[in-house]
Amino acid sequence: MFKIASRMALLGTESAFEVLARAGELARQGRSIINLGIGQPDFPTPPHIVEAGRKVLSDGHHGYTPANGILPLREAVAADIAARRGVEVSPEDIVVVPGGKVTMAFAMLMFGEEGAEILCPDPGFPIYQSVVRFSGAKPVPYPLHEANGFSFSADEVLEKITPRTRLLIVNSPANPTGGVVPKAELDRLVAGLERHPQVAVLSDEIYARMVYGNQAHASLLPYEAIRDRLILLDGWSKTYAMTGWRLGWGLWPKGLAELATRLAINVHSCVNAPTQFAGLAALTGPQDSVDRMMRAFEERRRLIVGALNRLPGFRCVDPGGAFYAFPNIAATGFSARELQDRLLEEAGVATIAGTSFGEMGEGYIRFSYANSSENISEAIRRIGDWLGSGVRPQRPIMMQTA
Repeated sequence: MFKIASRMALLGTESAFEVLARAGELARQGRSIINLGIGQPDFPTPPHIVEAGRKVLSDGHHGYTPANGILPLREAVAADIAARRGVEVSPEDIVVVPGGKVTMAFAMLMFGEEGAEILCPDPGFPIYQSVVRFSGAKPVPYPLHEANGFSFSADEVLEKITPRTRLLIVNSPANPTGGVVPKAELDRLVAGLERHPQVAVLSDEIYARMVYGNQAHASLLPYEAIRDRLILLDGWSKTYAMTGWRLGWGLWPKGLAELATRLAINVHSCVNAPTQFAGLAALTGPQDSVDRMMRAFEERRRLIVGALNRLPGFRCVDPGGAFYAFPNIAATGFSARELQDRLLEEAGVATIAGTSFGEMGEGYIRFSYANSSENISEAIRRIGDWLGSGVRPQRPIMMQTA
């Protein structure tokens, strides 16, 4: 009866939420389900942050805020950028939004239209390609390589740039792979981008504080050569266990913050006041909760990578960041989607198929180790028992080549 706009068919979704719904349904049926699928910290938001949001409500901050965010929060973001990325920025170039996805969507809507191309990592966060298509542009995937810890080759990325390329998306540390792009590779990428001044860059650094070992997070922000065309995305969801609060920020090149604010006015008016004051408390308050969470993730990372590598047919590189393991499962003979579905239905373990993150994700599945060590160990035990029971693939695996 309704005539729906044809572009609605271009929107994809996140399989993690579909798997979460099915896992919940099975749990309600009495099944024991261990969820290693959803990508959110299993820690509560620190109490001082919760209290800041509660106090603001009690104090009567119930109205609109500026569309780009309250000034004290934007000033705190600018100070955090200076402290952690070593670059002084203006609060006027920062737009506070309800979650990291909003910054990426605004960037794609600004640069995407019929005939344009936008480069995205593959395997990569599924919303990249989804919103690129919705904008009218063509997503052009570039591969991430398991052999290089799921980094990209700067030369391969640069080779995909054409006169139609408007935007390049970079995500490090990355979802779904946990890969971290080495600074040397970023150096080569930025040097090559000097030949393509028409290409803007969206750097998704939502996992910036989630890196392991002795490495430091390498941001694209310090590169002066691309500063005037770089959009930086970060937020509070992962670092401060604030996924449900919906709070993120974008740092925009001069002139584009005004356009992002105009989009905000049209789409969501502003971020709710209590969440913004909670975000302010997160940035300016004690950081010990972040450190404790990262120590727990480090222990779980070592646990899950070692356990996955002992499973028959599995091969898993060490993730350099975030809280995801992305093992190669091609030797099991299962396709990524079949293994995802059967592990959930038959072994009671929720994971996400690599193909949910792009065609190049075939042969891989994503594990989130944002769960307890006990649950991780039990999940891997279940998978090992299931694999050892003689199960066979129902559909042959179809591998993609980069």
